[in-house]
Amino acid sequence: MDDADVAVVGLGAIGASALWRLAERGVSVVGIEQFSPGHDRGSSHGNSRLFRVACLEHPNLVTLARTSRDLWRELESLSGQPLLTTTGSITIGSPSSPEVRDALLAAGQHNLDVERLTDAEVATRYPHHADIASSHVGVVDPEAGILRPEAAIVAAVDAARHAGAHVITETRITGVAVTDGGVTIETPTGKINARQAVVTAGAWLGSLAPGLPLRSRRVMQSWFDPKSSADRSIDLSDFPVFIRALDDGTSYWGHGQTHGEGAKIGVDWDPDCRWTEPDELDRDVSPIDYKLVSSLVRDWLPDLDPNPTKVTPCMVTYTPDHQFFIGRLDNDSPIIVGGGGSGHAFKHAAGIGELIAQITQREKPLFDTSFVSPTRTLPDSL
Repeated sequence: MDDADVAVVGLGAIGASALWRLAERGVSVVGIEQFSPGHDRGSSHGNSRLFRVACLEHPNLVTLARTSRDLWRELESLSGQPLLTTTGSITIGSPSSPEVRDALLAAGQHNLDVERLTDAEVATRYPHHADIASSHVGVVDPEAGILRPEAAIVAAVDAARHAGAHVITETRITGVAVTDGGVTIETPTGKINARQAVVTAGAWLGSLAPGLPLRSRRVMQSWFDPKSSADRSIDLSDFPVFIRALDDGTSYWGHGQTHGEGAKIGVDWDPDCRWTEPDELDRDVSPIDYKLVSSLVRDWLPDLDPNPTKVTPCMVTYTPDHQFFIGRLDNDSPIIVGGGGSGHAFKHAAGIGELIAQITQREKPLFDTSFVSPTRTLPDSL
């Protein structure tokens, strides 16, 4: 006898959303989480995540972002909590940089109402950013903003419970096995049987779905206070979401002060960050962990003190092409995976949860999912 039609393994951003969307359909669904929803042990903590609609990572993600936005708003109504704050965003860089070029490509394909600015216009409208090169431009995405990750996950799990989902926490999953009747989820205290399994275990996905090419990286989140001499506010309303691409290939991002903390600044790819196994994540912080981001703050964000007030690690799990894995392990598999966020998944998590629910129930998906299929052709290495 099955314990549920669907078991969702891992209730981070994607898993919590999938659990909610399945429960909303009336599916018999159980969610299992090794920690507690909204925990700080994986990839979905730190009080904010960027939300963008002009998605530079792939044009099809525009549809996913807009679906996610609608679902985040629905969760706000269900939970009575603010989850998504719209600030607009500015992407700054050379017109040939991937950040600018691909954001404009996505905007053009979906007729997004973005605005292109000259270097002088960027400097005037976004004065927190220093030394805008004359060859650089800005792309304004008015639909962008920030999400509250911990609150969003808890809201999704609560909504799933209210819709009838069974939630099991503080229970580690040791295996997911295909059986004649579906799948068996193995835990230290027993087994859970289901017709299908949705495996959304974040940095632990690779251990539960062997064969998927995934690697997790220890990535730092850093916050900065204003200099005592700063004469501009660094509040979110005055210092909105941004991405800036430098000519040496460095890209960094951030937003102004919110949730009682300083401005949050991060680096897209810090060479001093290292690969890690999820159970071996080093949570101690040393100066090398914020050396690069501090130098970027010093050189390009003159209103901020380059000495961070807070630095904390999280994990980002990458696929070889930096696109997600969403779908069945093969066409007939009872296992559906969702993960490999590659640093840009949280904004889409609610929509990914809806997409996983569609795949699980054999509904027509939101869009052509071939570019995120686990069976797609991939580069040889990460």
